[in-house]
Amino acid sequence: MKHIAIRHIGRTAAFLLLLPLLCRITATAQGNLLITPRRIVFENDKKTQELNLANTGTDTARYVISMVEMRMKEDGSFEQISRPDSAGKYASDYVRFFPHSVTLAPNEAQVVKMQVLRTAAMKEGEYRSHIYFRAVPQANPLGEEPVADAGSGIAVQLTPVFGISLPVIIRKGPSATEVKLADVQYHTPAEGSNSNVSMVLRRSGNMSVYGDVLVDFTPAAGKAVRVAEVRGVAVYTSTDSRKLVVNLDQRKVNGYGKGTFHISYVSASLPAENNVLARTELLMP
Repeated sequence: MKHIAIRHIGRTAAFLLLLPLLCRITATAQGNLLITPRRIVFENDKKTQELNLANTGTDTARYVISMVEMRMKEDGSFEQISRPDSAGKYASDYVRFFPHSVTLAPNEAQVVKMQVLRTAAMKEGEYRSHIYFRAVPQANPLGEEPVADAGSGIAVQLTPVFGISLPVIIRKGPSATEVKLADVQYHTPAEGSNSNVSMVLRRSGNMSVYGDVLVDFTPAAGKAVRVAEVRGVAVYTSTDSRKLVVNLDQRKVNGYGKGTFHISYVSASLPAENNVLARTELLMP
C-alpha cells in the first residue's frame, strides 16, 4: 500500500493529504520494511503470535501500526472499507497487539506481539482484519523547507508514504469450505507476450482458502511438464470467487498444441498426500 503525502505550505497553515492507492501486495517487503510471516492465522485455540520486523534500508524509519478492514474484490485486489454492517466478522474486535509504533535503525529488527481474546460470544466461522504498517515521513531539517512561489505564496512537496497490510485471521469451529476451479480457458499470446490460462476460483462455505496454483502440461506425445506456479493465492470470505490469469512458461514447451493442461490448487499447510484443494483439466484440441 502506498500513499502520496502532498504538503501545501502557505502563510498560516500546512496540511497533509493522504491518497490511498490500494493494490495487491505479493511480498512483505516495501519501503525497506521486511515482515515475516506474511499472514497471521489464529486457529486451534492458538492465542499468541509474533510478527518479525526488520529495516533493510540505510535510514532510520518509523512505522505506525493499526488495524484496518479490507474487502477482497473478484480480481484479487483490495479496497479499504469502513465497517458496513453488523454481519461482518472482524478480527480487530478480538486482537490486541504491542507496540503500536516502532522506530527501526538500519538493519535493526523488532517483534510485534499479537494476542487474540476469544470470548463465549464468538460465533463459529472466520474473522478477518488487516494489520497495517504505515511509514511516517521524516520531517525536513530546519532550513530545508521548500521555498514558496513568489507569485502564489504556496509550495508543493510530494513525499511517498509506504505502507504494508497483512491479513489477520481468527477461526472458530470446523471448516465447511470448498473451492472449485471453473471457466478455465487458454489464451493465445499476443505479439511479444506469453500465452496464459485464465480461471475462476469459486469458494463456498464459512472460511477463506489459501494455496498455490500449479499448472502442468502434457503434450499428446510426451511427459507432463510444470509450466506455471502462482504462490499464495487467497480467496477470502468477502468474495465467493476470484479471477486469475496465469502466464505460461514458453521455454519448457515447444508450443501449446495438442495435449492437456492439469491445473491444481494446493495448500502448503497440509500434508502432501491430501493437500489438493481443487483440480481440473483443460484438453487442447
